Amino acid sequence: QVHLEESGGGLAQAGGSLRLSCVASGLPYNHYAMAWFRQAPGKEREFVADIRQSGRSYYADSVKGRFTISKDDEKSTVYLQMNNLKPEDTAVYYCAQRVSGTPNFDSWGQGTQVTVSS
Repeated sequence: QVHLEESGGGLAQAGGSLRLSCVASGLPYNHYAMAWFRQAPGKEREFVADIRQSGRSYYADSVKGRFTISKDDEKSTVYLQMNNLKPEDTAVYYCAQRVSGTPNFDSWGQGTQVTVSS
């Protein structure tokens, strides 16, 4: 069974930085990608970034150029480096994984709160 555990959230000032980590265990043989999503109060959960097993990464337009997703396969950990944070980045950030052959991320962490003050 896949287990994902996020950490690294907290309070930052606008223009500041935070780095989120997600440690994964129990990844299946057909694991394909890891991703970060976020959900702000009163809003739907939205895609932030993902990284494939190949190392190729994709970003939402709202974070492109400010956030960087990376992974350390030896540590089974995915990171999200967030720079130049904005108040609109305030949300609960979730780590997720998906397997090959399916479009949906079906394993999720419990989330970590990121709050950006202006």
